[in-house]
Amino acid sequence: MATTSSRPLRTSLIVVESERVCVLAGSAFYHLSFHQNHHRLLDPIPDCFTDEFLNFRNSRHYDQDAVEDGFIINSCLPIEAEFIELLSRQPRYQGKRVFAVGPINPVVVAREEDGGGGGRRHECLRWMDQQPENSVLYVAFGTTSMITDHQIEELAMGLEKSRQRFIWVLRDADGGDVFADEKKAEKRSLPEGYEERIEGMGMVVRGWAPQLEILGHRAIGAFMSHCGWNSCMESLSFGVPLLAWPMHSDQPRNAMAVTEYLKVGVMVRDWEHRKEVVTSMEIVEVVKRLMVSDEGIEMRKRVVALGEQIRAGVSEGGSSWKDLNSFISHITAGL
Repeated sequence: MATTSSRPLRTSLIVVESERVCVLAGSAFYHLSFHQNHHRLLDPIPDCFTDEFLNFRNSRHYDQDAVEDGFIINSCLPIEAEFIELLSRQPRYQGKRVFAVGPINPVVVAREEDGGGGGRRHECLRWMDQQPENSVLYVAFGTTSMITDHQIEELAMGLEKSRQRFIWVLRDADGGDVFADEKKAEKRSLPEGYEERIEGMGMVVRGWAPQLEILGHRAIGAFMSHCGWNSCMESLSFGVPLLAWPMHSDQPRNAMAVTEYLKVGVMVRDWEHRKEVVTSMEIVEVVKRLMVSDEGIEMRKRVVALGEQIRAGVSEGGSSWKDLNSFISHITAGL
């Protein structure tokens, strides 16, 4: 099957013979939030995007009306059935299929008890092997985080004061500028003696960490995340609740969906207070709320059940499996 065409490739479009299919990055809820009227794509949550991005999205270069055949989205019915249905009713989408084929990430990872261990496993996984089930908080903010040195210090103290086990992926590039050059980023400093004080209770990982293997580990009890959609999908597919800390782009919408709609997470800092520093005691409060309170236990039960539905959806006969096969049949019809 050909995957190229003589026609120019549009941004976010896959060209398949004479048919065109748009790949929708992000959640259905995120895309739905832009369709506040039928003529312009608006940003109802302030300061998420630059004016340049919004101008581009409203320009002819981002022309979803030109899509002839449908849309693929990294989501699924167990998570967003209502929003996917509402999205398909929007004028730009009517008469075109929305194929919900997510999650696109693997939903099974090798575990140590299944022979997935060995000498090459990341040191954080070997540390987690020694921890009780659901006892470890995973803290990571993706590759384009915007965290000030002051906020790093408050977060460090909050994690320490919470007395909860944690793994914190602290990248040196996680600076106040989302467009910072990683090569020029300075090493992020922690309070003096911090890593010595948390030894046994926590671990700081600088650089890359195996996120899927971490989320799939039995010791993980929650994920403190910026709520990028890929991270949300990965966390939910493994049945891990979220501490939502949105920072830009689609993240505020994703955080709202996780905490207010699905009710499988707790907001660390909502978008209204985005310019404020979250204090160490506020971090202690939300960490304990999700990790050890009755409310947190109930959230974990809900997200475990949701994770089972998501994994069933990508299995043979599931909703995402059916949509993927429908998409393949759709684009290959007549070839």
